[in-house]
Amino acid sequence: MQIQDLPYPDPGVPDTRSGLRLLWWLERNQLGGQLRALAWGLLHFASVAALPFCVGLAVQAVVDRSGSRLALTGGLLALLCAGNALGDTFLHRAAVTNWVTAAARLQQLLARKAAELGSALTRRVAAGEVVTVSTGDIEKIGWCVEAVSRFTAAAVTVLLVCAALLVYQPALGMVVVVGLPVMAFAVLPLLPHATRRADVQREKAGRATELASDTVAGLRVLRGIGGEELFLDRYRRASQEVRHAAVRSARMWALIAAIQVLLPGLLLIAVVWYGIHLARTGRITVGELVTVYSSVLILAYPLRHFQEIAMAYSFSRPSAERAARVLSLKRPADSTGTRTADVPSGDLYDPATGLCAPAGRLTAVVCGDPDAAGRLAERLGGHPAEPGTSVLLGGVPLDELPLEAARTAVLVQDKDPVLLSGSLRELLDVPASGNVSAEEALAAAQCDDVLEALAQTMPAAGDPMDARITERGRSLSGGQRQRLALARSLIADPEVLVLDEPTSAVDAHTEARIAQGLRKLRSGRTTVVFTSSPLLLDRADRVVLVHEGTVAAVGSHRDLVRTEPRYRAVVTRETDEERALHDMIRADGGPRAAPAGPPDDDAALRDVVEKMEETA
Repeated sequence: MQIQDLPYPDPGVPDTRSGLRLLWWLERNQLGGQLRALAWGLLHFASVAALPFCVGLAVQAVVDRSGSRLALTGGLLALLCAGNALGDTFLHRAAVTNWVTAAARLQQLLARKAAELGSALTRRVAAGEVVTVSTGDIEKIGWCVEAVSRFTAAAVTVLLVCAALLVYQPALGMVVVVGLPVMAFAVLPLLPHATRRADVQREKAGRATELASDTVAGLRVLRGIGGEELFLDRYRRASQEVRHAAVRSARMWALIAAIQVLLPGLLLIAVVWYGIHLARTGRITVGELVTVYSSVLILAYPLRHFQEIAMAYSFSRPSAERAARVLSLKRPADSTGTRTADVPSGDLYDPATGLCAPAGRLTAVVCGDPDAAGRLAERLGGHPAEPGTSVLLGGVPLDELPLEAARTAVLVQDKDPVLLSGSLRELLDVPASGNVSAEEALAAAQCDDVLEALAQTMPAAGDPMDARITERGRSLSGGQRQRLALARSLIADPEVLVLDEPTSAVDAHTEARIAQGLRKLRSGRTTVVFTSSPLLLDRADRVVLVHEGTVAAVGSHRDLVRTEPRYRAVVTRETDEERALHDMIRADGGPRAAPAGPPDDDAALRDVVEKMEETA
């Protein structure tokens, strides 16, 4: 796989049993690229390592006054320099390719998992951890995957040089063979300490990232309640903790780097001291001493890759653990399903609550608990994040359908839909039946003012459909974002559309027009709306009250307001005292049977009741 061939047609099925197994799985899937990097690495390191031998031969040729040997050595040096340049160039190319392709494979796997889990992802894993895994962690993992081939080439080169030195000059070669393992493994006792400090740093950085993402997401609310300084102070403290942890981690890695510089220097001193002694006694020539000295000097270069692989593994191991934890998350039901991918039709029925949405009708659901409403809306879409009884569509369990088919049959828009950056045309370019145009969907969602606002912000675009929308639609108001998300759902025109509080951020006049447009555009299609707005409830064909996890009442909005106190309490935001007073008024036929109280309160309550009945 080359960079220009990305993305992968199929990134594969990762081994998520542990972080180490995930790294090994990535290595196996990069085998071709790793072998190419290994081959170019061997050419590069071997060319570098062979230079001292040529230098030693050249020095000895000068001492012996041999012009032919000096010329031959010069030609060999030129050949080695060409091999060094060629190997270094293509090693870098292969290494970068391995790094990018490994990171891209992991990024595709994470994106696929996020699409599979949907909103359930952030319920199981903190948002900050998801951000950390999908940004910094994949780079560290790609670094480790890429560094293995370069480390292998460096290790093979070191072994070959040691063997060549033993044959070329056994006495000095033995000193090098004994000293090199000490240089390579002297830092191993320090690595666990460095790893622990790096883990602490990453943990604190993850918490700081999570705090920052939560603060940004709730910035408008914080400004409204004056809590900006409080959260800024919390983030400053978290940031300082990250800084202190980073300094402690850097000190340990600086100590490891210092040892990696000190030990080769001591080895060079030992080789020079012992080599001079051997040269004085005539046991070695000057050229042999220069060769061994140069070899030890050159070996410091491939030996640096021992430190790099140790750092890469130390940094990538916890990153791989986090990535494996995210990739191992699964839905309670198998997303592949056990039935064919045919999209069913018919009534939507939830056995757990008894909720039934007749086919082709607009059903409004009133639920006093917003969290319970969100969970019920997710379950209606099939393959929910929590285990439970499957919802039936036309008698077919949605959990037995492939996830893609279930999503095609039932589209669920939650109460906080996300708008991606791009043009409005791109935002509305979604898989759709083709029966609803963008103009019809925008009109039904009352997006005229949104189009005008986009046209004013980017007059050069000409067509408002080509105007740019910023990330998450932050340049728009909450109501405008909500209406654009509703238009996007209407364009899709699914068999069943489930909307969770689609008009909670718009004013009453706009909400009334949206209710009318929604009913008209979705005529003949099954629509379920979770809402407590009387304007939407009055437009529904049937209204269902869900209380404590079960269907408590079914009827029209008008009937339920008059006959069902629990429904009236949710829709009118009626307090317990007001509910008791209302019941007494209805039971006794007038306000005179009510408990004594301020006349103004009784009159106000009667006005509220009369207005609600008139509205119904």
